Amino acid sequence: MRNREEAAAQAKKLVSQMTLEEKASQLKYDAPAIPRLGIPEYNWWNEALHGIARAGTATVFPQAIGLAAMFDEDLQEEIASVVSDEARAKYNGQSRFGDRDIYKGLTVWSPNINIFRDPRWGRGHETYGEDPYLTSRLGIRYIEGLQGHGKYLKTAACSKHFAVHSGPEALRHQFDAKANPKDMTETYLAAFEATVKEADVESVMGAYNRVNGEPACGSRTLLKDTLRDKWGFRGHVVSDCWAIRDFHVNHKVTATAPESAALAIRNGCDLNCGNTYLHLMQAYQEGLVTEEQITTACERLFTTRYLLGLFADDCEYDRIPVTDNDTDAHDALALKAAENSMVLLENDGTLPLCADKIRTIAVIGPNADSIPALEGNYNGTSSRYVTFLEGIRSFCNARGIRVLYSLGSHLFKDRTSGLSKPDDRLAEAAMYAEEADATIACVGLDATLEGEEGDTGNEYFSGDKKDLLIPESQRRLMDILRRHSRKLITVIAAGSALNVSGGNAKVLAWYPGQAGGKALAELLFGEKNPSGHLPVTFYNDVDDLPPFEDYSMENRTYRYFTGKPLYPFGHGLSYTSWSLSDPSLENDRIRVNVHNTGNMDGDAVVQVYAETDSPYAPVHPRLCGFCRLPVKAGETVPAVIRLDPLVRTVVDPEGNRVPVEHLTFHIGMSQPDPQSVRLSGVSPVQLAD
Repeated sequence: MRNREEAAAQAKKLVSQMTLEEKASQLKYDAPAIPRLGIPEYNWWNEALHGIARAGTATVFPQAIGLAAMFDEDLQEEIASVVSDEARAKYNGQSRFGDRDIYKGLTVWSPNINIFRDPRWGRGHETYGEDPYLTSRLGIRYIEGLQGHGKYLKTAACSKHFAVHSGPEALRHQFDAKANPKDMTETYLAAFEATVKEADVESVMGAYNRVNGEPACGSRTLLKDTLRDKWGFRGHVVSDCWAIRDFHVNHKVTATAPESAALAIRNGCDLNCGNTYLHLMQAYQEGLVTEEQITTACERLFTTRYLLGLFADDCEYDRIPVTDNDTDAHDALALKAAENSMVLLENDGTLPLCADKIRTIAVIGPNADSIPALEGNYNGTSSRYVTFLEGIRSFCNARGIRVLYSLGSHLFKDRTSGLSKPDDRLAEAAMYAEEADATIACVGLDATLEGEEGDTGNEYFSGDKKDLLIPESQRRLMDILRRHSRKLITVIAAGSALNVSGGNAKVLAWYPGQAGGKALAELLFGEKNPSGHLPVTFYNDVDDLPPFEDYSMENRTYRYFTGKPLYPFGHGLSYTSWSLSDPSLENDRIRVNVHNTGNMDGDAVVQVYAETDSPYAPVHPRLCGFCRLPVKAGETVPAVIRLDPLVRTVVDPEGNRVPVEHLTFHIGMSQPDPQSVRLSGVSPVQLAD
């Protein structure tokens, strides 16, 4: 296993040979070379949210929210291991040619483990959803896949954005996120603590916003008292991009750039994504920082570089060839992830489609032949994209089924051509729908409509959603298709909760990655059985929610929501039927028999929810365990589900974990609430502790 103490000693020795100016220069994300010490330039900024991003060809897996919908820890780590293999393959080749540019290093600023507390947040699809336990488990395994288990780090992962960060995007540079101690411990900090203590994550990125008055990237409470002193974090801290500039420009907690740089580095922010640390030497001259503080930050950063084997001649990952990027095996894994992530929301029996009974199918909608609908954001560029239309057409061509295609509408504008009248593709959509035995409506969003607010450090110019509806142009398209389709299957590409009315069946495809079209075709025609489950609550309307700016967890997420959801957290239908029996509790593990009582093989996603009568417990039972396992039609398979180590505690109003005496476990394919049971047709079994 890697030796941090040895790496820290090597870093200390190297840094001791640097001048103060040289040490300060290394604290920027684009660290320059120091030729006299044999140190090459290094750019710390790379992204690996669901594949290596923004640096040319790479495998594009489903967006993070889709990975969460798999409810599969093992597959999560397998995907991350492939991502880090590709990172090494590209780094090894590009650095050999002297290319050490942005997005080409081995410090990857992923995963995003913020809690998706409000469906309006544009960046929510970068997360693993709304539940702290699910986020913790998937975050840990993604980090372990990125960092590897060898002598050196394969890549250095990063838990972001620390902390209490989930919109609004438009206010993030000046916003003060106020959270009470209970919500901090129970919700906002839980996944960060788990990734530090269990995954030994190498890096933590601060957030743009303030947290209870302190700017996150310069917060003594977060970076010193909590992260290092309480949790024992040993890696380095990086700012979000240009967040330290916000201290004086937007938050107004400092007056000058040197003061901002000093505040950040004094409280433990080692690396600046941005340019405010260009003012460190002035801050030093003004007596705002010490050489020791600059040295400590520099030593932490070089410790990471030594842990990555960047100054070693025996790093096993140096042998990964450039041809280990964009392989057939990686494409097959992207297909498996897409298949396992898609969620069957509703089905009146229309799905799966029977290829023998269909002669003509219509594929209609602005996301039908859209690559952005596959990608999400923070994405790479695939050489193997299969759009929904392409996947369906390929499947149908092999079976003699005619495919009719219409764009139907613009993604959000009222016409597809500037010279046309409004709704210029509706007639085409209607006429094809009338001709088809079944219509596949491919609607929803992409990262131009929900994503990160545009700024100098970001390529996208989208932001938060205003409501839970698809754009009006698509709503008019859906009205037409409902009237003219014999059978209407709605396929929604999105990264968050939407309320899309109508259709005989609904499939949530998320942003499914490069193989999304092939996966969708297989699911629609029953070659594969849907098995994704929602990692977020789908609400009927934003009016059901508190104000976006309110960071209290009251009436938020499945744990505290008091209304009736459209689709509950954990919901996901199958083409087969399930039942469970004979639960037992053994050494903090639940054992239960899973019966596939239908006539189709499938993956069961077993979920365990804990309920207690403590006054400090959430309003509803909370997720405390899950597992995915394949079960053939007619078979019974025993499932073993590890429970959350914190399951026998609740958080009091002061933020302290206190024990509980009695628990009731609900074990099923969903939450135990009436809406989930009604939608799934499966009643969870109970087990008293």
